[in-house]
Amino acid sequence: MSSVLAPRPPARKSFRETQFEVREEAILDATNRLLAIKGYEPMSMDDIAAEVGVAKGSLYKHFESKDALVSAVMVRLLQRTRLALAELATLATARERLEGLLRWTLQERLAGAVPHLPSTSQALRDSLLGHRLYVDELLQLSDDVSALIRDAKREGSLNADLDDEFILYTFYARSCDPTLDFLRQGGSIPDARIVDQMVAACFNGIGAAAPAASQEARA
Repeated sequence: MSSVLAPRPPARKSFRETQFEVREEAILDATNRLLAIKGYEPMSMDDIAAEVGVAKGSLYKHFESKDALVSAVMVRLLQRTRLALAELATLATARERLEGLLRWTLQERLAGAVPHLPSTSQALRDSLLGHRLYVDELLQLSDDVSALIRDAKREGSLNADLDDEFILYTFYARSCDPTLDFLRQGGSIPDARIVDQMVAACFNGIGAAAPAASQEARA
């Protein structure tokens, strides 16, 4: 008989632990929705408690402050974004993956799953820059996107005359472009077409290609 013991199965979580985790996810989801609607400064812990349907004191069992809670929301967003990018690895080209990530981000915004980004609040920026995990996740995402930009340039599908950093920040700017919100509020263009046109404008521009005769004349 073998003396090697079989590995023990992982310990099952207690009902209380499971309930704690479920409530924490509900708190993060509620905070995410309120950030998307109200923004950082106007949102209070009272607002979050009311949205979740718990006493405000219950929030502090999970997160020590509003800053800690919002940081957790933003870390989760970055992790979800990196996961979405990993799932685009099956696409053939680097440019297709970049376009796919922008499309995913815009669709998430339309679904209310993306809060107002740090660029809209100095206080939020300052808080997040002091949060190690957030900074680590942001740097990793930037590295991943920058690598795709370099690959797309080598493919010849992005303008090689533009600096990598310029393209990276342009990509981020399009991800939080208020054009999406204005067009959706207008209601004259379907959501799917808004996304299609924003992705196309980001990667192809809005200028029409010059007619062949005009190109020959300039040559």
